[in-house]
Amino acid sequence: MDRIERSDTPETVDLLVARTAAFIQEHVLPVEREVVVDGREVDDEMRLELQRKAKDAGVFGPLSDTEYGGLQLSMRTQARVLEASGASLLGPLSVNASAPDDGNIHLLKHAGTPEQRARYLAPLASGDVRSSIAMTEPAPGTGSDPAMLRTTARRSGSGWVIDGAKHFTTGAAGAAFTIVMAATPSGPTMFLVDQDNPGLNVGRRMPTLDHSIPGGHCEVQFTECEVSADAVLGEEGKGLQYAGVRLAPSRLVFCMNWLGLAVRAHEMAARHIVGRSSFGVPIADHGMAQAHVADSEIDIEASRGLIRRAAEIIDTEGADSSGARHSASIAKTFVSEAVWRILDRSVQLHGGLGVCEDHLVARFLVEARAFRIYEGPSEVLRWSIARRVLRPFR
Repeated sequence: MDRIERSDTPETVDLLVARTAAFIQEHVLPVEREVVVDGREVDDEMRLELQRKAKDAGVFGPLSDTEYGGLQLSMRTQARVLEASGASLLGPLSVNASAPDDGNIHLLKHAGTPEQRARYLAPLASGDVRSSIAMTEPAPGTGSDPAMLRTTARRSGSGWVIDGAKHFTTGAAGAAFTIVMAATPSGPTMFLVDQDNPGLNVGRRMPTLDHSIPGGHCEVQFTECEVSADAVLGEEGKGLQYAGVRLAPSRLVFCMNWLGLAVRAHEMAARHIVGRSSFGVPIADHGMAQAHVADSEIDIEASRGLIRRAAEIIDTEGADSSGARHSASIAKTFVSEAVWRILDRSVQLHGGLGVCEDHLVARFLVEARAFRIYEGPSEVLRWSIARRVLRPFR
């Protein structure tokens, strides 16, 4: 298919959104049904096939620059395009906009050296490989509090030796490399570790509620893991700063992807209640059903507004700005909870069908529960938002 030239004009964006929606409808939804109904595993064979079709359709790489075969879109344009691709559980994966690769693409672009971008970013952005990120640790290590970081990296000769345990390492099984946060004398530092490093061991795949990410969420052990000096991502001691750079766009991409799924569930519920009757009239004519529809529509429009506002700030001020972090935290808190409400109402409007494990809306609800935890739990984000608001008054 002909490539759409890089442009954010309304006409061009409309065309890309329509093309993305058509791609999801034609190529992704049939595979999604195999996953939900037939129990097919989401693996790299599936990913590569879907991404090949996305490239053929001209919708691959909404997060990547053109030099890597991507579309090089502004965050504002990504908001519309990723809502369209997010209509399927497999949509983000198909266009190379799913976690953790979405955040890692942005991080490598921002902090990577030219050599690191060539070695790691280029194959990641083009979909040739997957990545993982190792931040969270089992107790008493770090979760939301970076001060609790227990994984360490010490200098050894011309390189480093990493030791420590991580869990909830997203995408670890089958990834080409892992970005790991470790404590150094200069402060928390990020390292790039090839997955075939003998000091990196991918252990148990944790049985989480969500199953739509290849490689899952794994326990990972670093034992005398030797890496060279050029494995440091960016500068030594700036790991927390880089984590902040990664978080704002990553949180917003989460919002865009999941909102797309919520919109689809909302439309499925509306279609269902118009076609099914109770007490002599369509369910859609009952006031309580209409209230659910209206509340979901309000949540959708409010979510779009918060996403658009945060995207504009990232585009104009940069992903590492205070305003970007604040607006992305607000959007992520609201949208993650709004998506849950929309999906829950959609299940309710489907009645008994809505709680069948082989029905799409039931699977959507289960998959989406983690959204309120991953990339920052709502409680921590509310704390961060309040601190920023209260700071001038103290």
